[in-house]
Amino acid sequence: MNQVLQQLQERKSVRAYTDQPILPEEKNVILQAAVNAPTAGNQQLYTIIDVTSQDLKDTLAKTCDNQPFIAKAKMVLIFCADCQKWQDAYEAAGCQPRLPGAGDILLAVSDAMAAAENAVVAAHSLGIGSCYIGDIMERCEEHRTLLNLPAYVFPAAMLVFGYPTEQQQQRPKPERMAMEHIVHENGYRHMDAQELEAMLAPRCGAQGFEKWMEAFCNRKYNSDFSREMTRSVAEYLRAFGMEKADR
Repeated sequence: MNQVLQQLQERKSVRAYTDQPILPEEKNVILQAAVNAPTAGNQQLYTIIDVTSQDLKDTLAKTCDNQPFIAKAKMVLIFCADCQKWQDAYEAAGCQPRLPGAGDILLAVSDAMAAAENAVVAAHSLGIGSCYIGDIMERCEEHRTLLNLPAYVFPAAMLVFGYPTEQQQQRPKPERMAMEHIVHENGYRHMDAQELEAMLAPRCGAQGFEKWMEAFCNRKYNSDFSREMTRSVAEYLRAFGMEKADR
């Protein structure tokens, strides 16, 4: 196994950091990796917000589900799906562009996440830990104001970075599901209850499939956080022609 493949398999989320700073040249390498990610039509349908203000980090730590480690991160990057800059460029050139729609924002989210993952991989290769913060979407209406985001820009992901503590380095990476359940050949294969139970058996442990699933469903999918994220994202994306979710 080569070094790149090994690092991809070893990388895990890091939520506790040492006081070691991320040097400007390291930050530049991570950002260069991000902007060289695959992109639809070479459009780079994203904007990366480099959060350098400690006050803003402190606020984001509170608005993103009260996670103090965000404020302690040495680098915070917000990857925004951005349809606005091309809209502005078309208009500046005298074009008559249509308004961005659902397909445009989904394509931009794809671009933004590719850039974010490049940043994660680059950071790991330097020994710098990272963690995705999906909570940037939960209160996206508030974050729109906080970050001065225009109508056709959506905060797709936030990444926090820092050198991991010894405990974080030694912490085992959570086990992923077996590949036969994840990779379907030539089309989607609907898995039956028996296979789904087998897929999740390593996580359920002695608790058993049904009890573990009920607890997980209530803690994650049916949680107030998940419901609010669905509501706020749907409301935010109405400008893109997406229907508002009622549940």
